Amino acid sequence: MTEANGIFRGQRLACERGGRVVFTRLDFALAAGEMLVLRGANGSGKSSLLRVMAGLTPLLAGDLRWGEAPVAADRLAHHARFHYVGHQDALKPALTVRENLQLWQRLRNGTEMNTAAALERLGIARLADLPARLLSAGQRRRLALSRLAAIPASLWLLDEPATALDSDGAARFDGMLQDHLASGGRAVVSSHGEVSGRSPVLNLGDFRPSPQDSPG
Repeated sequence: MTEANGIFRGQRLACERGGRVVFTRLDFALAAGEMLVLRGANGSGKSSLLRVMAGLTPLLAGDLRWGEAPVAADRLAHHARFHYVGHQDALKPALTVRENLQLWQRLRNGTEMNTAAALERLGIARLADLPARLLSAGQRRRLALSRLAAIPASLWLLDEPATALDSDGAARFDGMLQDHLASGGRAVVSSHGEVSGRSPVLNLGDFRPSPQDSPG
């Protein structure tokens, strides 16, 4: 399979956090153009699974692959193919909106040609010269999500992406997400709210560990 059409797959995944197994025997498969929605109670492992998919949290057990290749075999290649947006917006307060996005683009080895367009896509182009410390929670979230529009990536890993967004921000993000999927991109989204489309849902509560799964 090629990089573009290879299946992103996890088999028999288990993850430990703080000495506690949060999920076990979890399987998923994600092809080009598909989205997977993560559901579950607080503490069920949604954020942990996204971090496992990003290679930020080590697996306790299982196999994570892109196509036929184990993700662990080439961490740099995997890092280049995804964007991860977690609960924290990860902004530098002293930098302007534009400078924050340009810094992220440089860190990802991308050009800055799409900065203005990315900010416009999220409706914050008018704030480009405003220091990030002056942004509201919703504006901060829009700036964090503008990274998705600034540099293309095959896989979006999004942890409660609509948090703090108003109806306009949510609609802009949803349009961007649908365009990403229509162009062959993939997304894994944790959400307590509604997500448009008929995407498969993975309920982390279905993968709660049994007592014998405890690492102790």
